[in-house]
Amino acid sequence: MAPPAWLLSGLRPKPSTPIAWAGVVRASVSLAAPLAVGFALDRPAYGALVSMGALSGVIGDTADAYRMRILNIAVPQLFGALGIMLGTLVYGTGWGAVAALTLVGLVSGMMSTIGAVASVSGLLLLLNAVVGAGLPMPQPWWVAPLLLTVGGLFVLTLTLLAWPLRRKLPERVAVADTYLAVADLLAAAGTDAYEERRQAVTQSLNTSYDLILARRARYHGRSNAMVRLLAQLNVVIPLVEAAPAVHVRRLRLPDEIPAAVRELAVAVEESRTGRPELTLPAPDSPATRAVDSALRHAAVVVHKADPDPYNVDDRLGRPAVLGVRIRRTTRDVLFSGASWRYGLRLALCIGLAQALTSLIPVPRSYWVALTVTFVLKPDFGSVFSRAVLRSVGTAAGLVIAAPVLAAVPMGWWDVPVMVVLAALIPALTAKGYAFQTAAITPVILLLSDLLNHQGFHLVWPRFLDSLIGCAIVLVAGYLLWPESWHVRVGHRLADAVADIADYVACAFEPGSSGDRAERVRARRRIYRDLSVVRSEFQRALTEPPPVGTRAAAWWPLVVAVERIVDATTAARVRVNHGAPEPPPAEVAEVQRQLRELAEGIRASEVLVEVRTELPGDEEGVLAPLRQEVAAARAIASPQP
Repeated sequence: MAPPAWLLSGLRPKPSTPIAWAGVVRASVSLAAPLAVGFALDRPAYGALVSMGALSGVIGDTADAYRMRILNIAVPQLFGALGIMLGTLVYGTGWGAVAALTLVGLVSGMMSTIGAVASVSGLLLLLNAVVGAGLPMPQPWWVAPLLLTVGGLFVLTLTLLAWPLRRKLPERVAVADTYLAVADLLAAAGTDAYEERRQAVTQSLNTSYDLILARRARYHGRSNAMVRLLAQLNVVIPLVEAAPAVHVRRLRLPDEIPAAVRELAVAVEESRTGRPELTLPAPDSPATRAVDSALRHAAVVVHKADPDPYNVDDRLGRPAVLGVRIRRTTRDVLFSGASWRYGLRLALCIGLAQALTSLIPVPRSYWVALTVTFVLKPDFGSVFSRAVLRSVGTAAGLVIAAPVLAAVPMGWWDVPVMVVLAALIPALTAKGYAFQTAAITPVILLLSDLLNHQGFHLVWPRFLDSLIGCAIVLVAGYLLWPESWHVRVGHRLADAVADIADYVACAFEPGSSGDRAERVRARRRIYRDLSVVRSEFQRALTEPPPVGTRAAAWWPLVVAVERIVDATTAARVRVNHGAPEPPPAEVAEVQRQLRELAEGIRASEVLVEVRTELPGDEEGVLAPLRQEVAAARAIASPQP
């Protein structure tokens, strides 16, 4: 009689999630202060709209680096202002509101497939359009957009207060955390904990490169501080490459090596300079020689005060100029089948929800379309489980809101209540989607009560609205779409396997350039792709059967593909440090098997076991790689 695992995974709070106390204080001040000003000026509706804009800024403030926080807060506010303006213009127009919000839903859905900032921008565009079309706004039409923008800018101002003191700290801390993750990886080499540590290193490298390259994209020249951080980040790559060379041989590194890397992390964070002091044991194999060489070189670069700005390449390439990126992104979205499918799915559900609330004479509200928007948000997890968790979270939020709306009279008492309720949003958001819903629901109810003055009578209709919105999503946004019933990662995984075949060619094929920087970029791209595949699998695992069961059947293959990348890197590192080059025929056979594996993944959703023999020298550098490829091909589905 226990609840299913896919539901428990969403209801269980995420472990070891620290509370961002600065965000808690910022949320309380930014949502409560506008209410106080509104009551002081006898304009409570104005204060509520400014707080709504601040709520959008609080939800969007998810980055660490200040430049990224500016983008995450400021850019979505512009789309939010546009949304509230569109909603205000179609308020009370019936079919006009249905058509307008359906079109906005299509645009919002397609925007959400671009990236994190565009996703939040699309969310606010649609949310505010729904609110503007469902609630009476102050006139003239430009007042509501202006007030919401003021609220978002207020959050941004509070966020930037510490910029003069912490200007470069987030980037420096990110690089130091990468060194700590690499230290844990080296300590775990040769043990069962290695796979988990390697995933942590991949995520840390992604974060660090994203922060530093995004910051450097704004400069035409070179920032000395960013050049030094980039050099320190680049020089950790040889250590990351050396780790699988040690692990595949099941060697355990002396404790002095991870300890030395942790010392480098402290040096990065404290921006130390000077002559490094290393006391390391003598290496006794190609793999340990690779670790020793990479560590000594990293120590020199980390402590170097002024690295050569012309000798620091971007391992992932510098971002293109803004105009090129906009044109490229627009083209990709307009010609992407996945973008159109998601946009049409969201548009259909929004159209149905708005038709219900606008055209059928029943006491419903904008909350139905609001629920549809939150549940269909693409980067929150499974659509099915989100619909269930949304219902649970809304019920919990209404339990909090009901006594507040019943016992607290409208007026100044709303200000201290908002201080408490707003603090719950950043505190509970990191715990999971249901917890975020439970925290946001009473805040939105309190703010909307200041606009339509329904008080306690808001509670029960809003719960019914949430159930109706979830039902619309489950039927029109989930059951009617065939892709909902399939594990949607096969092609991505196949592409990653094909890229690994190219990576093998780049590393070993005779006649290839052998360019090390290109190998590094190729490996980082593969690990990024596999990180996305992992996230998609984890999302699929939260789906109810049969989707979750099918995803679980594919999981061993994802792990096997990651091990193939490690084995390839380990072989290249051993060759670099004295091992003989593998025969071309052996390299070609590994490539052929990888390409066959990629085609097999694309051809079917059911894994089929393939027994294969990969002949070669059992003592050669490619022996572990051949074993990993054979293991990947031998993985079979539990439902053949």
